Amino acid sequence: MPAERIGPSAAVARLEGWRSAVGDREAIEKEFRFKDFNAAFGFMARVALFAERNDHHPEWTNVYNRVDVLLTTHDAGGVTDKDVALGHFMDEVFRELTAIK
Repeated sequence: MPAERIGPSAAVARLEGWRSAVGDREAIEKEFRFKDFNAAFGFMARVALFAERNDHHPEWTNVYNRVDVLLTTHDAGGVTDKDVALGHFMDEVFRELTAIK
């Protein structure tokens, strides 16, 4: 049974810096910027492990220090709590990787 759709508006209200995706897809998106490629790739590696454990995978692209992310739950046909959980995890990893040391 697919997860229940909550919609982009409900999801972005629970996340920091996320927005409803541009276009006709029911999804949310965010751009993450890092110091360099290594930091961006490290972020992607940590998120990939979480995504695999939770069987919920992002749509994303990486160009040098930037990672553009789009989240939607494909089997539900839109945004669900799974997307909110993955978004929260991404935000947490981003904060850890970009914290001033």
